[in-house]
Amino acid sequence: MSSTSFTPGPTPNTVRTAEGKILTAPAEWVLLPPGDAALTRRVKAAGEHWVVAKKKGRRVFSQGVWAAAATMDRIRAKLATERSTESFAKKKEADGRRREKAQAQYVEDFQGAVLKFLAFHSTHTSLAGRLAAAVTQHATPVGSGTVARTERIPVEQRAQAAVIAWMRHQTTAYDSMKIPRVKGKRREVRRMLAQRSQELLGHYRQSAKEPTECPLRSALAQETRS
Repeated sequence: MSSTSFTPGPTPNTVRTAEGKILTAPAEWVLLPPGDAALTRRVKAAGEHWVVAKKKGRRVFSQGVWAAAATMDRIRAKLATERSTESFAKKKEADGRRREKAQAQYVEDFQGAVLKFLAFHSTHTSLAGRLAAAVTQHATPVGSGTVARTERIPVEQRAQAAVIAWMRHQTTAYDSMKIPRVKGKRREVRRMLAQRSQELLGHYRQSAKEPTECPLRSALAQETRS
């Protein structure tokens, strides 16, 4: 089996190598778009193919797999036969239940981690609960692409990052800021806003008094109304 990774080329039937060379896909090949993991996995295991992906920021997005059309048709037909059986339907249903159970448990664990990170004064228990629920609802859906879905860092760090990210978008003017396109400037702004968010959270941890004109309470009130 031969596999090579590329980025998209200038035309639909071309790819670009790491060195910048443009290659045209063989006439008997077709592009299998992403979406069917089982089909993609089997096509890649069946023989020579080209993997196409595009990087956006720090994330890499699959653009599909080029391979022989005849190979894809054969594997697709075999998969369709397998998927039409009763045993496959039962397995799929059981897998779905397991995923739902695992997701529900993760949501619960993540919200608990958020509450632990907040550690608000007992006077603000209700506010902490509302904030934890809002952050969790935004950050934990499968496929959301948020920091809460990464497994590279412990859940405690995910919870902290998710709170700061939520506050950056909901309690500051970050989304409407015109940030100069200078290397490192956006990161600098995010650090500055994160510091402000940490200071606001620190107030709720240390004091029973509520700060005047609190952007956090305003954001949560707005979310409740919407």
